[in-house]
Amino acid sequence: MELEDIRREYSKGGLRRKDLKQNPIDQFNFWLQQAIDAGLTDPTAMTVATVDEQGQPFQRIVLLKHVDDEGFVFYTNLGSRKAQQIEGNSRVSLHFPWHTLERQVHVTGCAEKLSMKDNIKYFSSRPKESQLAAIASKQSSRISTRGVLEGKFLELKQKFANGEIPVPSFWGGFRVKVESIEFWQGGDHRLHDRFLFSKQEKAWQIDRLAP
Repeated sequence: MELEDIRREYSKGGLRRKDLKQNPIDQFNFWLQQAIDAGLTDPTAMTVATVDEQGQPFQRIVLLKHVDDEGFVFYTNLGSRKAQQIEGNSRVSLHFPWHTLERQVHVTGCAEKLSMKDNIKYFSSRPKESQLAAIASKQSSRISTRGVLEGKFLELKQKFANGEIPVPSFWGGFRVKVESIEFWQGGDHRLHDRFLFSKQEKAWQIDRLAP
């Protein structure tokens, strides 16, 4: 089969303005819970898009760790490529691909660093192996072999076998302050439903977009 012949119909139902919640975070949480209830693999997985100094876009998948009216939160190595690019240009976009439900959510906004208090709270809640991995990996740097990474991990595991693991200074979180959120629901004959929430001074403007 040729790639151009791969297609399917979207038939899980449409999205109407009357069904939308007035606050996009409430709408997102409603859809997220439905994705969780549907048993989707990694329902909190989202693509984070950034750009470098030359305007070259980069994308990678991370896990959403918190969301409220203040924004969407994720954590990373602060020396990573994504963190360095956010340092130079805080404007980012997020994308949630819930294919099984024939839905997508696209978020635009500006990322800001979380406080040390927030970082410590979340880091302490992670499994010990994940804490060690965060320290062992100098994210985005070049390494000669996987053995180097595994050796560092084992060294740290022995070092902190009987004690608490300190939060590394090069690790932390970002909150993406929302400027817009688009909700996309697949429709028959490619007549998809799209609604864009745009942040205004005191309210959210809701517009239907053509597919």
